[in-house]
Amino acid sequence: MENFSRTPNKQKPVRELNEPEWKFQLHRIIFEADTRAGQWFDIILIILILLSLTIVMLDSVHSIHDSHGHILRWAEWILTILFTIEYVLRLMCVRKPLNYAVSFYGLVDLIAIIPSYLSLLMPGSQYLLSIRTIRALRVFRVLKFVEYLSEADMLMQAIYSSRRKVTVFLFSVLTMVVILGSMMYLIEGEENGFTSIPKSVYWAIVTMTTVGYGDISPQTNLGQFVAAISMVLGYGIIAVPTGIVTVEISKAFRDGIRTNTQVCANCALDVHDNDANFCKKCGTRL
Repeated sequence: MENFSRTPNKQKPVRELNEPEWKFQLHRIIFEADTRAGQWFDIILIILILLSLTIVMLDSVHSIHDSHGHILRWAEWILTILFTIEYVLRLMCVRKPLNYAVSFYGLVDLIAIIPSYLSLLMPGSQYLLSIRTIRALRVFRVLKFVEYLSEADMLMQAIYSSRRKVTVFLFSVLTMVVILGSMMYLIEGEENGFTSIPKSVYWAIVTMTTVGYGDISPQTNLGQFVAAISMVLGYGIIAVPTGIVTVEISKAFRDGIRTNTQVCANCALDVHDNDANFCKKCGTRL
């Protein structure tokens, strides 16, 4: 897995004695952001990802696909080859390629290039729909953006720190919608569309989240009163998780939580303290 944070770090990576110079430099360019070459690599890769996503979206428009489909296919194959080269280079410059291959971003990289090659195994017009469905999986490339967000590590830390509060909150909301749904099932009954408690709970969720599809609505005065209470509660509920995460984000900024840009070349771990000299998982010098 690669690093969420791309904030430059003063600490310089150290090359192992038996490690080839080209492998060490390639690792710095691809996985680090403390050199100009590494920064340019990130910028070019982001541009290619944006271009690839644009092609995928344009190809889904029937009029554009019919008139410029061959151009889009050529462009996509060029990008697929470039992403394949990038994936191979990542495997080449790490000490344990399998560790990177089974990591989150390693799997994302693989999923991003496999669909185009799978389409070669399904020639013929009768498979056109299946091919286009498989090719749609290329939108997974958008997940690669996460690693280039400089403050993503702070956001992830804030979400992780607030997980217990959010879990308790969600359990409370779940309890509330079950109670409200059961009440509406008793008040309105099957004749007004509340045919079961699960369907009534669905109505409570739609109402409290202020979505309001309108496929089920209370008809009695008491049911409408309970619905009004649910709507008011919904507005208050929306603000709670936002406040919890915001507090944790503020705390993260105040404490200066950061992870450096060093990615362990041995085990591919990317979460290290800003002043770490050794990987906390395998002990390899960073």
